[in-house]
Formats: sequence, structure tokens, C-alpha cells
Amino acid sequence: MKRASIILLLITAVLPFLTTFAIGEEAERSQWQQEKCRIYGEAWEKALDFFGSDDMNYNFMAGNENFIAGGCTEQANVCPRSAQELEIANALTIALMNAGAASTFLPFRCAAQDQL
Repeated sequence: MKRASIILLLITAVLPFLTTFAIGEEAERSQWQQEKCRIYGEAWEKALDFFGSDDMNYNFMAGNENFIAGGCTEQANVCPRSAQELEIANALTIALMNAGAASTFLPFRCAAQDQL
């Protein structure tokens, strides 16, 4: 058998396994993404109940609500500007990290001029 034929045979034999692995990995990632989003949504509701929304900017609230409504998949730029918003952002960060999510999952991003 020629070398090219052997390589083609090996690729043909291994390719279905690689595809199945990639699909399984993607499905697992999607389930974890959904779980993180569910946890984030619950933590957001609890934070609103605990901290209230008296000193909260519309952009902060809408940014969080839109992040959750979008399945927590799009990068958001939610910037806490008041002390209350910062407390909520910190509480959400701790809750998600305790659940095993990386801090990069969170929607909090501030330009240097936007920070407290």
C-alpha cells in the first residue's frame, strides 16, 4: 500500500471520532454556559432583593438584564458607577466564582474614565 493511501485510511478511520468528540465538547460547553447563566440570573435577582435598586443607573440594570436575556453569551460592557452598583457587581462576582465560573464570564467592563 502506498504511503498516501495509508494516511488517507487513517484519516478516514479517525475523523468520525474527532467529530464526535468536538460535538460532545460543544454540547458540554453549552450546558455549562446555560448553567452559569441560570446561576447569574438567580444571583442578580437575589442581589436586587438584598441591595435594592435605589441608587442604580438604568444602564447598569439594563446591561445586566440584557446579558441574562441574551443567554449570557455576548460580551457586555456593564460598568458599576455608584457604590451600590459596585457592591452588587462584587456580590455577583463572588457568587459566580464560588459556582466555578471564571471572572471573564461576567459582564463587568469599564473604560478607565468610567471607573469609580
